[in-house]
Amino acid sequence: MGRNYFHLHLVSDATGETLIAASRAAAAQYQGVASIEHVYPLVRTHAQLDRVIAEIENAPGIVLFTLVDAELSRRLEASCEASGSPCLSVLSPILSLFQSYLGTASTPRAGAQHMLNAEYFRRIDALNFTMMHDDGQLTENLEQADIVLLGVSRTSKTPTSIYLANRGFKTANVPLVPNVPLPPAVENLRNPLPVGLIASPERIVQIRQNRLLALNADHQTPYVDRMAVAEEIAHSRRLFAERGWAVIDVTRRSIEETAAAIIDLHREHSLRFIAQA
Repeated sequence: MGRNYFHLHLVSDATGETLIAASRAAAAQYQGVASIEHVYPLVRTHAQLDRVIAEIENAPGIVLFTLVDAELSRRLEASCEASGSPCLSVLSPILSLFQSYLGTASTPRAGAQHMLNAEYFRRIDALNFTMMHDDGQLTENLEQADIVLLGVSRTSKTPTSIYLANRGFKTANVPLVPNVPLPPAVENLRNPLPVGLIASPERIVQIRQNRLLALNADHQTPYVDRMAVAEEIAHSRRLFAERGWAVIDVTRRSIEETAAAIIDLHREHSLRFIAQA
């Protein structure tokens, strides 16, 4: 290909989140080539599809879609073939696999995954809990949490907590501050899974320096002194080891990777908890 970009059209009868996630995961495998995203959510009528088709004809490229209406799908596929734009129904292979295994056809429902069901309200409840228990707040009722994250400053506790909450896990996080003892409730956790987060001193110092720079704060502080930071991390390692808590090094992990590891740990923790009950 003689250029370093391409047009990517994402056509959905719902929010388009499924297409965005899938297409970005695929595009990330092609370094040096950028996609220009055109997202068309809530496409459910022929008039709406007409506007989408006009946009695709104006800027041909890859077309990915999730449309449960068969007639809309056929029209989009036909127009893409005419304009020379490769077109793919992202959910079709998955639905075909489900149908062949379950032995029954699906019931088309646009945006069905976004319906307000019990799972949706569980996530909202988890988010509320997580925001109220961020950065060591309300430690007296940590026993209501599913997961408690602990670590020194700048080990990604808050963003990881919010990601886990979006997956439905009530997550509290508690900072480890030099010369400040752990809250008593943390020492006596029974139901929640405690997880210690650590990172390399170099990584922590870099993030803290950027934080101080954003705040126009003084850089001459133990907060960004490498030796002091290394001692903080070593102390946190000892604390986690003494209590037998799981530890995850987040130095080279994305938030998503860290959360996936924690979810696996929580699954094992839940099975052990049930076995002991």
